Formats: sequence, structure tokens, C-alpha cells
Amino acid sequence: MPTYILGIESSCDDTSAAVIRDNVILSNIIANQQVHSLYGGVVPELASRAHQQNIIPVIHEAIKRAGISKNDLHAVAFTRGPGLLGSLLVGTSFAKAFAYAMEIPLIEIDHMQAHILAHFIQNENNSKPVPRFPFLCLTVSGGHTQIVQVNDYFTMQVIGRTIDDAAGEAFDKAAKIMGLPYPGGPLVDKYAKDGNPLAFKFARPVIPGLDYSFSGLKTSFLYFVRDRLKENVDFIEQNRDDLCASIQYAIVGTLMEKLMLAVKQTGINQVAIAGGVSANSALRKAMTDLQDTGRVETFIPEFSYSTDNAAMIAIAGYYRFLSGEFGNLSMSPYSRSAD
Repeated sequence: MPTYILGIESSCDDTSAAVIRDNVILSNIIANQQVHSLYGGVVPELASRAHQQNIIPVIHEAIKRAGISKNDLHAVAFTRGPGLLGSLLVGTSFAKAFAYAMEIPLIEIDHMQAHILAHFIQNENNSKPVPRFPFLCLTVSGGHTQIVQVNDYFTMQVIGRTIDDAAGEAFDKAAKIMGLPYPGGPLVDKYAKDGNPLAFKFARPVIPGLDYSFSGLKTSFLYFVRDRLKENVDFIEQNRDDLCASIQYAIVGTLMEKLMLAVKQTGINQVAIAGGVSANSALRKAMTDLQDTGRVETFIPEFSYSTDNAAMIAIAGYYRFLSGEFGNLSMSPYSRSAD
């Protein structure tokens, strides 16, 4: 008998709901919030208000597109954290009420673990290879940069992390310095395709072990652009593509350098990427090139599962359901992971 799980994701500014049948995704609905582009970043109060408006229609549509009834659901999984507390509270509250009303189990999911487990989502009539345990996963987003050793579905050890800013934040900050609108990371990626990654050199941070640091790289980029603007007020406009390509080259190079060090230290040659920055074309190409060497087997998530989505919450919920790990109505969301 198949198991149907409803997944709910509301950690930041996207309201998403998905339905999964065992490990096969049936629907994945996402409502974006365009209002934040006016402010150059996510405004928490506006985000939580938009979630309140979106969550019911999004969940209704997810169940409808899955071709099932709400009575067919076996459990509801939701993002408990990390994320914006106001946004998380909307999803948590709805999940509690829904589970209580339907008399089905409630399953809490860690947002970052869900990004990793997105690799196990299967589509109908199109099965794909999945990582074998143990594997390494580089999880990269606007708020997190980690190298995780994944020993089982929920046995994960962070063996490297950023000591300051995340890689996604570095992309967005560089975009802001160049006057690009929010969200800037995808625009850096877009313009970099027409630029020379070796046009400008930015010093990569030297941090011992497997940890990352991007604050120095951000500052280096800021000072470089500021000094060039003193000489030429049109410097950014005239060199936009090369600037984007060069800063992207530095960020992706830094990410891959530590990831390969982790492969060497652990001896694990199964490597995956996850999180919003895994949608970056240069990072995806770097992973493909790594695969082509024959030394490492790499796994790149489908583009639709790279950014925040409820499909990853649903698949995580499915494996929690199989293990019988259920939550309760007293749970509260958390803004930061324990590690």
C-alpha cells in the first residue's frame, strides 16, 4: 500500500506544498513573493503576512494536482527550521492544525537536511540514480555553507562550515555592489556567462581545515570596485560581465577546493551539492567536470529542487514516516540549527 505525505515549506519567502507517494513526487507547488525586490532583500514581516495569504491555496492546489483527497494522506511533514521565525510559525501552525484535524502524524523536518535528501526524490516514469551512503554533500545557500558527511538518511555530520558569511550571501553582496536588483545571485550567474573569469583576480580566503570564509572576499570585491570607480565612473557598466565572471570564479573555486580536500581526507568519492546556490551554472559545471575525471561520482539536484521547495520536505517526511519518528503539537520552530 503506497504512503502519501504532504510536505509544507515556509522557511523564508516562498510558500510551498508538495505531495509524495512513497519516494515519487506527485505535485510541488511554490508561491513566490515578489514584494521583496522593492527592498533589496527579504522583509520578515512582509514574508510572514504573505505566507498567511498563500498557504491554504498552495496546499489545496498541491493536493488537487496530486490527484488524491486529503483523506488519503498518511502524514504531514513541515519545515521546523532553520529560517525566519515568523515565516516558520505560519507553516508550523498550519501543519499542527491540519494533522490534528485529519488525525494523522505530524513530522518535523530540518530545512538543511531536506535539501540533502532532495537527491532521493524520484519522478513518475523517470527513475534516476541516487547517492549511496556514505556520501559528502556541499550544502550552499544564502544563509549556509557546509560540507556534510551523510551516513544515513538522518545521520549527518557537518565536517566543514563557513566561519562568517555564506557563499550565497557573497553572490548577493557582489550583485548589490554592482547595482543589480535583488535577488542578485542568479543575475551574477547570468552575466558571468558572457564574461572572462580571469579578467580580475580576487584573493581566496586561506582558512585551515574544511571551514570556509567569504567575508574577506566580499570586502576585497567592494574595495576593488570602489577604487576603480574613482578612476572611471562607468567602470561597472563597462566591465559588468567580467566582474560577475571573476567573482563567481573565485567563489566557486573556493567551494570546490574545500570539497576536494574533504574527499581526500574522508576517502569518500560520492559527492553531491544541495541548496539554492546549487542552481548556479558554474558550480554545476564544476561538479560535471569533476565527474568527468572518473575519480569522483557526483550528484547534482534537479534545478526545481535546488531552491526552497516542499518536495524536499515531503521526501524527508517519507523517510521519517518509515522510521516512525513523529512530532507533537508542542513543537516550536527554530531559527538556527543546533550545530
